[in-house]
Amino acid sequence: MKHYIIPVWFFVGLLLAIYGVLICASGIMEYSEPAKTVLSELHAPVWWGGVLGLIGVVYCVAFRPKRHS
Repeated sequence: MKHYIIPVWFFVGLLLAIYGVLICASGIMEYSEPAKTVLSELHAPVWWGGVLGLIGVVYCVAFRPKRHS
C-alpha cells in the first residue's frame, strides 16, 4: 500500500468553496429584505460569494489528490 500526500491547497480550495456558498446563500436570502446601506443594490455578498466559490472550485480541481497505480 503506497501513501500519497494530499496537497494543502486542495483543503484551501475546499474551505474557499464552502465559504463562498455560505456567503452567496446569505446574500440571496438578503434579497427579500435588503440592508439599508448606500450600495445595497449592488448585492455584494452574492458577487463575493460567487467569486469565492469559483476560486475554491478551481483550486479543488487543480490540486485534487491523484491516485497513482
